Amino acid sequence: MWMLILMLVGCLSGFFLFRKNTLTVTNQTDQSVRKLSIIIPARNEECNLPHLLESLKSQTVQPFEIIVVDDYSDDRTKEIAEGYGVKVISNSSLPKGWTGKNWAVWNGYLHASGDMFVFLDADIRLAPNALASLIKARERSKGVISVVPFHHTEKLYEKLALIMNVLGIFAFTSVFEKKNPMKGLYGSCIVALREDYEKINGHESVKAEVLDDLFLGSKFMAAGVPVTNFIGYGLVSFRMYPQGIQSEIEGFSKGAVLSTSTLSPWTIIPIAIWVVGLLLSETVFIFASTSWALPLLIGYFVYMIQLFYFTKYVGAFGLVIPLLHVFASLFFIIVMLYSMYQVVILGHVSWKGRHIRVGGKRDL
Repeated sequence: MWMLILMLVGCLSGFFLFRKNTLTVTNQTDQSVRKLSIIIPARNEECNLPHLLESLKSQTVQPFEIIVVDDYSDDRTKEIAEGYGVKVISNSSLPKGWTGKNWAVWNGYLHASGDMFVFLDADIRLAPNALASLIKARERSKGVISVVPFHHTEKLYEKLALIMNVLGIFAFTSVFEKKNPMKGLYGSCIVALREDYEKINGHESVKAEVLDDLFLGSKFMAAGVPVTNFIGYGLVSFRMYPQGIQSEIEGFSKGAVLSTSTLSPWTIIPIAIWVVGLLLSETVFIFASTSWALPLLIGYFVYMIQLFYFTKYVGAFGLVIPLLHVFASLFFIIVMLYSMYQVVILGHVSWKGRHIRVGGKRDL
């Protein structure tokens, strides 16, 4: 009985944490007020970049300028960007003390002339009214906003990210993060006024950080600029790791352990309860022939139903992975163990051919 109670409490923790903080859909906004600069850091993004640039062409509100910063790509990233007629900057030599993406974003800012910035990762895809909706959301928040995108998946290995993505929504939309002085932003899609960005000295203030987006949020909070996080359902999506499962594990693990350091303990506790209940329910496959089988099976199905509900807003994960969520949980465990290995044993994390010291000292 205690197992069933724990699993049900875990599910309730999930519903308590999950917030459908979606963007209000807007088709138009007053473009005369702000000049909008889109800044896209791109390192080996020839597969993703066309989707983003095509979606930017179809926006109901057109940006003043689009800047792609080619961050030492060895594929056709630069040529593709030039083919769309956007401003392309080749990232200059990485100075000591900077991480690669931070330096790319900062160079984009240095070449931008707008008074509002939208920082987008190259794997983002926007609905036609996304920019208008983002601008309106920023106006209403009177600060800086970010969006946790809806995860568009295609291959089976991509769908293994289900638990990782759900936990991301928990962390960024938790009610306990509202007044957390360490409140983070989600780096894939950030919207800020130039004056607010310059108030904190932008990405230069977090130049050595692996988790630049999380620490950038805390800088805004310290400067009195409100931070608001939304989920991208219906407007902002991405396809995270089409290059293969190795890049998926590498991408998630680079911040899986480190990111917990910025969360409020009041967010961590219900997340931990949710995860414990989930993993407990999945032991039904181990204890199928024991007296524990029935309560574990009930817990497993309750979590399964909850995950089907969450996936409507979190991402396109199909039927198989929510049904057999034990595989997504195994993937989550692998990512966390690999992340701990990198942070504790190696002292650096790896991403796109770069090894970045934990603590952000320098690229190796």
